[in-house]
Amino acid sequence: MQPDPQRPVRVLVVDDHPLFRYGLCTVLAAEPTVEVVGEAATGRDAVSAAKAYRPDVVVMDLHLPDIDGIEATREIVGDRPTVGVVVLTMFNDSESVFAAMRAGARGYLLKGSGQEEIIRAVHAVGRGEAIFGPDIATRVLGYFNSAPVASDPVFPELTSREREVLALIADGRSNAAIASSLSLSPKTVRNHVSSIFTKLHVADRAQAIVRARKAGLGETPPDGRG
Repeated sequence: MQPDPQRPVRVLVVDDHPLFRYGLCTVLAAEPTVEVVGEAATGRDAVSAAKAYRPDVVVMDLHLPDIDGIEATREIVGDRPTVGVVVLTMFNDSESVFAAMRAGARGYLLKGSGQEEIIRAVHAVGRGEAIFGPDIATRVLGYFNSAPVASDPVFPELTSREREVLALIADGRSNAAIASSLSLSPKTVRNHVSSIFTKLHVADRAQAIVRARKAGLGETPPDGRG
C-alpha cells in the first residue's frame, strides 16, 4: 500500500558516517513533505529500525558495518515488500548497482547528488516508482541496450558436447578427426555419436549431417547446396 499523499513520507536514514548521516537527516527534515522517523549506522540496526519505525522509504548506504547495505536491503524488503529503498552511496560500479536492484532497491543515487534530487527520489520511491541518478541511469540503459538476446540452442535435447560433436560431423569430420579436435578418446566420440543418432532419431551419419546443416551447423558447400 502506498503512503497517504496527504501526510509526509516517513524516512529512515542509514549511513555509518555520523556527519553525513546528520547532514542528510537535516536536509530531509527541513522538507515539509518528509518526516525522518529514525536513523541507523549499521546494517543490522537498519533492519531492526525498519521493523520498529515502519518507514515508507529507507535511504541506504552500501558500505556498512556487520552486514552491508545490499543484505540489509534484501532483509528489509523481504520483511515488508512495500517499503522503498533508495541507495545513496559512493559506489557507481555496475556490480553494486545491479546487486542493489536484485536485492529490491528501487532507487540508486551517488553521494554528491543535490538536495532536490535526493528529495525527488524519496518522493518517487515512496510512490512506488523507480528512480536513478543520471550516471546510474546511463549505466543501466547501456547494460540493457548491449545485452545479447538469449536464444535457444539448436537441438536442445543434446548436451553441449554432443552439439560440438554434431557440428564436426556436419563438417564431414571422421570420428578420429573429431577425437583429435576435441582431445577425446575414439571410444568417447563413438559413444557421443551413438547418443546423437538416438536423440535425433536418425539412422546414420548422412541423415545426421542433413539435420545438422538444416539447423545451421557445419560448413555450407560453396555452391550453396546442402
